[in-house]
Amino acid sequence: MKLFTPITFRNVELKNRIVMSPMCMYSSEDGMPNDFHFVHYGSRAQGGAGLIILEATGVEPRGRITNKCLGIWNDEQAAALKKIVDFVHQHSESKIGIQLAHAGRKGSASAETGRQVSIEEGWETIAPSPIPFHPSERIPHVLSVQEIKTLVEDFRKAARRAVDAGFDVLEIHAAHGYLIHQFLSPLSNTRTDEYGGSFENRARFLMEIVNAVNSEITENQALFVRISGTEYAENGWEISDSVELSKALKANNVDLVDVSSGGNINGVTIPLRPGYQVPLADDVKNSAGIETGAVGLITTAGQAEEILEKGQGDLIFLAREILRNPYFAVQASWESGDDCFYPHQYLRAKPTK
Repeated sequence: MKLFTPITFRNVELKNRIVMSPMCMYSSEDGMPNDFHFVHYGSRAQGGAGLIILEATGVEPRGRITNKCLGIWNDEQAAALKKIVDFVHQHSESKIGIQLAHAGRKGSASAETGRQVSIEEGWETIAPSPIPFHPSERIPHVLSVQEIKTLVEDFRKAARRAVDAGFDVLEIHAAHGYLIHQFLSPLSNTRTDEYGGSFENRARFLMEIVNAVNSEITENQALFVRISGTEYAENGWEISDSVELSKALKANNVDLVDVSSGGNINGVTIPLRPGYQVPLADDVKNSAGIETGAVGLITTAGQAEEILEKGQGDLIFLAREILRNPYFAVQASWESGDDCFYPHQYLRAKPTK
């Protein structure tokens, strides 16, 4: 199966096309990973996935969605994350990535309910414009140009820590209505300065972050960007915008665009069905000429193989399915007769071909 063929980004070779998609676990204290994260990510690596990407990780305290989210704004957090990285490298063939993120106006939320908590319980949220995600939420603080420059520097510093911790892939989170997406969309960005108005201006924040992160990584790390292909709202961010953005990302040394959707506009209807976001990845890949990751209700190896064979994407990002089954890759390889990493400690349980 093509699903079990290698692919290389810069000098980073993935043994297969199966990726554990970043998924928030809401299990941290003060942004620190703990034993849960060690077991959670380590077990997926034992399951043979080509790449494991850690959940959205805040580049500053306000960048978290909740106070239970991971962070990489200090060296103590990076040192703890390195233990996970080292385990994955030493005990599997998986590569490991981290998603650098800032929640913006969607931060300061409860890990239990998802609703924004009071400023006393949480923190003041930030955004490009004074527009809350939901009318019931506080109006976010509008970022000054200098504050925007500081945030770009936060991403750069986070990238440096991630490189020092040994991550193979860095993914910038520019999707799902979080801060970078808020800048991209004309519905959440009504600025009139150099960070608002035209497409180029609204994309400026992301492009500055891309360049800052690229300044810290080498040919031994790959750079991905996650975007929302569409936000399902009239006059909002559309797939044509994503194609144009992806062309610019490719020109700025981004290796792959991970194409999700939605998250920025409250109350929209998302047409959920198996593989519902795959056509977005297909459009970006074949219109922008950049490698893409396909994600969204992909649950079987056959479905994943069809996406690859049709040239709709280059990597298959699994989310809920790899939560249900950490050993998806190994089991799919048994059924197809393909080779896949298998922990030597468990060889007595490996089926014979």
